[in-house]
Amino acid sequence: MDTLDSLKTELLAAVEGAADMAGLEDVRVSALGKKGRITALMGDMRTLSPEERRERGQQLNALKDAVADAIEGRRAVLKRAELSARLAAERIDVTLPARPETEGRVHPISQTVDEIVAIFAEMGFTVAEGPDIETDFHNFTALNMPEEHPARQMHDTFYLPPGPEGGNPRVLRTHTSPVQIRTMLSQKPPIRIISPGRTYRSDYDQTHTPMFHQVEALVIGEDIHMGHLKGCLLEFVRAFFQVDDLPVRFRPSFFPFTEPSAEIDIGCSRKGGELKIGNFGDWLEIGGSGMVHPKVLENCGIDPARYQGFAFGMGIERMAMLKYGIPDLRTFFEADLRWLKHYGFVPLDQPNVAQGLTR
Repeated sequence: MDTLDSLKTELLAAVEGAADMAGLEDVRVSALGKKGRITALMGDMRTLSPEERRERGQQLNALKDAVADAIEGRRAVLKRAELSARLAAERIDVTLPARPETEGRVHPISQTVDEIVAIFAEMGFTVAEGPDIETDFHNFTALNMPEEHPARQMHDTFYLPPGPEGGNPRVLRTHTSPVQIRTMLSQKPPIRIISPGRTYRSDYDQTHTPMFHQVEALVIGEDIHMGHLKGCLLEFVRAFFQVDDLPVRFRPSFFPFTEPSAEIDIGCSRKGGELKIGNFGDWLEIGGSGMVHPKVLENCGIDPARYQGFAFGMGIERMAMLKYGIPDLRTFFEADLRWLKHYGFVPLDQPNVAQGLTR
């Protein structure tokens, strides 16, 4: 018994003294391996009587369990120590100051939205928002596009499964016009809003992406007419492109939610293969507009005999490309820091009409 006690003390001391996982494994093999000291003692029990073998076996099993438990406990301690050493070695000092070359830039889309909001805020417009996941009613039906209407086929819509409560089908909004519907359903005229935001259509090439941004404007009131629409757009494009004599042209068109409807053109030049915005005799389309269709007003509970309104919309990426000379729409979403460093804007340099939109 004294021999087993001294062996136990020796082995437990060896386990405790193991400095790393390799040393601990050497102790385990020397004690519990096929040729280990405890294993050898178990092999010697063949010469003992049955009673002695039973007693000796119990003692050796207790010794084996004690050593095994000690090894597992020491292994846990060494693993924690290794992890702590690794964490200390791989530590990153997040308190280091930012390097000038990695200074952030405001994305051109964000900058363009801020510029548009600043201009329309001067005209008395407020910003309205709505959900990206819309009902079929808000995205199509309320805008005078029933199920069989051919204009629905032009939108390349992402349809979603019905909601848990069932009811109206859901879509990723194809334009920000549903924000106008929600505004007219929740507010009484007069209304004067713009609705910048993300929109989605199943299309992807140099001039189309599955997710893009639009801004739309809506004005509802008594005695609103096309002259107000033209004056509003004229002031906006001249302020946005910073061209005082920029001409605007309206071409007859068709949209199911406006009547009459018109495409919006601005003056430009294409000489030498270079596009330049200004009063140069050529024209470039930038969006659509028109007087709000009486059926749309009726769908929103507004009396078309008393109230009229106008609406227009345009792509924010397109406006940014025209103003800042960005050639490919897809680069807006490729997360290339070199591109953002070139086309991005200095943070906190907020645009306003009084001091100039871009400085």
